[in-house]
Amino acid sequence: MLHSRLLRYIDEVARCGSIRAAGERLHVAPSAINKHVLQLEEEIGEPLFERLPRGLRPTPAGEILLAHVRRTMLEYRQVEAEIRDLKTLQGGEVIIATMTGLASGIVSASAVSFYAQHPQIQLSIRIMPAHDILAAVLGGDADLGLGFNLAPSPQLENLWEMDTSLGAVVSPRHALAGMEAIPLAHCAAYPLIFADRAMLIHGIIADTFAQAGLSAEPAFRTNSIETMKRLAAASDSIAFLSKFDIAEEYHAGQLVYRPIRDRAFSRNVLSLVRREKHGRGLACLLYAEEIMGALGALGN
Repeated sequence: MLHSRLLRYIDEVARCGSIRAAGERLHVAPSAINKHVLQLEEEIGEPLFERLPRGLRPTPAGEILLAHVRRTMLEYRQVEAEIRDLKTLQGGEVIIATMTGLASGIVSASAVSFYAQHPQIQLSIRIMPAHDILAAVLGGDADLGLGFNLAPSPQLENLWEMDTSLGAVVSPRHALAGMEAIPLAHCAAYPLIFADRAMLIHGIIADTFAQAGLSAEPAFRTNSIETMKRLAAASDSIAFLSKFDIAEEYHAGQLVYRPIRDRAFSRNVLSLVRREKHGRGLACLLYAEEIMGALGALGN
């Protein structure tokens, strides 16, 4: 490591409070450690240690440098661990908790791509509501969580986030499919597919129609994203989903996504999270990077 010897000298002198004691612990001549400390103090232009009758104590400048030294040493140990993991990555399991539409689309596609590169790693995809996703990640039952409108938590690290507005999802043969953006009033003239009242997006959709002064009695109501997509693909009905929900069908030319022209739905934030300080599990990080790459490509 660059300057590793000097970093270890500074850290050990601060821990021992003595250059002699630091030399004994490091098996280095005290005179050599003292020489390096004096050279560094001269370079910085500030004393790093107070020379007291009973030993050495870091000065304010020394405390600042010491914090940097310890951060650097910690980060380097983490890098060393990751490199060791990379050499010895022979197997393991990554568990991702997510929602139905995401599982059948972006998560499945990224899982296939990841498996082609790392066939020794097993992937488990578990479907659940948003609040259960958070509980699974926080409780250690899942390594990653991917979902919409996940409640923030200080115990979660947000790896990726994007506001993914809902839009009109229709068959490519639909009369409105040729429009770049669809007025909400135009949607009301067709059979509508609504999420079940128990689903978060139901309120988002119903409130938007109400605020626009439009009557919106759905022809279909379901708690299954997969069913919404199938209904839209097979008829002239309209579902309201994000383009991440229909990633697979969109690329296959089975469904199209059109933004609403005159009235935006409220925020619908998609997040990829993991538990804070959960460790750097290389397999987990590798799969997270695969998902983020797929999400980023779809979001552009």
